[in-house]
Amino acid sequence: MKFEDLLLEIGGFGRFQILILFILCLPRINLPMHFLLHNFLAATPSHHCAIPQQEAFVNLTMEEVLLISIPREHDGTFRSCEMFSQPQFHLLLNSSLQPENNSIIQHCQHGWVYNHSQFTSTIATQWDLVCEQRGLNQATATFFFIGVTMGAVVFGYLSDRFGRKAMLLLSLVCSVVFGMLSAASVSYSMLAITRTLTGVALSGVSLIVLPLGMEWVDVQHRTFSGILTSIFWSIGNMLLAMVAYLVREWHWLLVAVTGPCLLSIVCLWWVPESARWLIANGKVKQAHRHLLRCARMNGRKDFAFSPEDLRRMATDKEPGMSYSYISLFRTPVLRKISLCSGAVWFGVAFSYYGMSMNLTGFGLNMYLSQFVFGVIEIPAKMIMYVLVNRVGRRQSQAWALILTGLCIGANVIVPKPFTSLRSVVAIMGKGFSEAAFTTVFLYTSELYPTVLRQNGMGYTSFVARLGGALAPLVFLLDEVWKSLPEVTYCGVAVCCGSVAFLLPETLNVRLPEGIEDVE
Repeated sequence: MKFEDLLLEIGGFGRFQILILFILCLPRINLPMHFLLHNFLAATPSHHCAIPQQEAFVNLTMEEVLLISIPREHDGTFRSCEMFSQPQFHLLLNSSLQPENNSIIQHCQHGWVYNHSQFTSTIATQWDLVCEQRGLNQATATFFFIGVTMGAVVFGYLSDRFGRKAMLLLSLVCSVVFGMLSAASVSYSMLAITRTLTGVALSGVSLIVLPLGMEWVDVQHRTFSGILTSIFWSIGNMLLAMVAYLVREWHWLLVAVTGPCLLSIVCLWWVPESARWLIANGKVKQAHRHLLRCARMNGRKDFAFSPEDLRRMATDKEPGMSYSYISLFRTPVLRKISLCSGAVWFGVAFSYYGMSMNLTGFGLNMYLSQFVFGVIEIPAKMIMYVLVNRVGRRQSQAWALILTGLCIGANVIVPKPFTSLRSVVAIMGKGFSEAAFTTVFLYTSELYPTVLRQNGMGYTSFVARLGGALAPLVFLLDEVWKSLPEVTYCGVAVCCGSVAFLLPETLNVRLPEGIEDVE
């Protein structure tokens, strides 16, 4: 007898499962508030070189001081990173006579002055991460995703070894500790280290929440529970826009997005360990206790399985045999699944974070962009719920990612003045991007067997976070060619989407328990 049949005996989707799913949705809300925090934490307001006070400036207005001290761009705006070595007083008579001689232009010598109308402070204004230091500002997102990448490997292995619930609790506690430490950072180095460690901790939450919920749900409701959990990511997206709008000071913004983890820690008390994992690891008494509780809550009083029945039902896992990441590549079918799903995850994360971290590039206010990007994800997920059940996982995954790439590519061609059209194309692209992300979580958790599921999710999450870590750095390619970042995101999304056609279909297929079920 398989675990799926046992779930039907105790109720595969009753009050017990609904309670678990809603509790597990709380940490899910918290994830995008950290994963997309870089948009606000490291925002760079308009700025210009600081000009030292001189006696000659006494009778001049601020606008006139800027006019004679800072060169202008072709569109008339003041340059952010350069100043004149000597005041150019002749510009007061005719400001259109910009000096042709570049030898009198130099880099900022006395720091910068920032426009604080939108942000009280960000890490860019705190440590002058602009101009030559711009790369360090983008690198804070990369450091965070490097942490998430390392966490995916660590927590993927640990949760298969020591259980889902214990590792979820550990990752939530560490998220609170490192989140608060990053809010108290007194130097850029301290912030980089604590944000990396926060990424490691939150990776555990990202990795464990979905499989823990899925392993309690029957085949018919698996898609629904996967989509429901991911809708709370979109709610977190919208909440981030509102929290960032209300809290404009970066220290307090970090405190505001870390605090909700405490509520998740408290609520985790009511979530049981995965019975699938307990049975697969021979802990049948504990599994029996949770299954009895599930049957009682779901009104199935006639549940008559004993621990001995569960012991006989346990996955045919050889005594003392342990699985690792190498097991994902030992057998031919698993090897193909692992290589192809890795490529798909890379493309999904690379394009998703590429779009999500370019809030100012689509002609909307950044808070509104963040909110609209969150709102558009919900209908995208609803449509995906229908498609993955009608068309199948494979086709849905492939086309969602390919269309994401085509939307990003379309915005390279649409001229900048067409802001409305650019916004519509960007919002459509964001919808497809989120649809691809929603499907890949569900699809991957169905491709791997129970004994290797968390290792599989850990490996694919590792590859995805590499994509997430590289995405913000691609923006620096705009110095080579203005449209090169968008062309890169487009090409990667289309190529990786095409790889999804090589994966097996899992629609209405039982979750595999052991490696032999996959092979």
